[in-house]
Amino acid sequence: MIATTPEDFKNLRTAGKILAGVLADTALQVRGGISTAELDLFAEHAIRARGGVPSFLDYQPEGAAYPYPAALCVSINHEVVHGIPRAERKIKDGDIVSLDLGLSYNGYFVDAARTVYVGKEPDDKARILIDGTKEALATALGATRVGGHVGDIGDAVARIARARGLGVVQDLGGHAVGRAVHEKPFIPNEGKHGEGEKIVSGMVLAIEPMLAEGKGEVVVEDDEWTHSMADGKRAAHFEDTVIVTENGVEILTQ
Repeated sequence: MIATTPEDFKNLRTAGKILAGVLADTALQVRGGISTAELDLFAEHAIRARGGVPSFLDYQPEGAAYPYPAALCVSINHEVVHGIPRAERKIKDGDIVSLDLGLSYNGYFVDAARTVYVGKEPDDKARILIDGTKEALATALGATRVGGHVGDIGDAVARIARARGLGVVQDLGGHAVGRAVHEKPFIPNEGKHGEGEKIVSGMVLAIEPMLAEGKGEVVVEDDEWTHSMADGKRAAHFEDTVIVTENGVEILTQ
């Protein structure tokens, strides 16, 4: 989507504010012993209470065997995205948990993700993974500018990954958003500076680095939604929705 009107900006800002609050509140619920289904129920109720609509619930993109059955994606340790919440799936201390959540408000869509460590102190590798992925998002946001290209974003993510000794999750990345859950262009997390679609003022983008302790190859689990690391190593995921402006990016979901 290209945001152009005052109504576009107003609704996107409201949607982003709702999502930022719900995602922060949901992250605070993450603790040892809670089920991923409980987190999903919490997030769905919180979205609806604030006037939003969960956008992942019943979403079925082209090629999917069946609609996504929840409002929240909860991916644990070696899972990277699209983990389906289940009543029997309990979170444990020491887990790395990625929460990916989307909503619509007045027909405007936003998307964001956070990764949290469960327990008091993460191990050194977990800290490098989580902090490195968060840094990759910040660097990618800084590389997103009018006149640039989507390859600039992927180049920024990959540079941080290399510097931190992490792998870039393959075949997954960010995307445009605003009027649908996913819009074109796709934003690779391993791109080349100056390549890919040109970035213009008003673009609404969901920028989402996904990094891993291993090489980055993914497999799809038997549920046909959950994407996991092929080598079984842990992954992390951070995401924000932004509007690209002449003065840089306006981050909607923080």
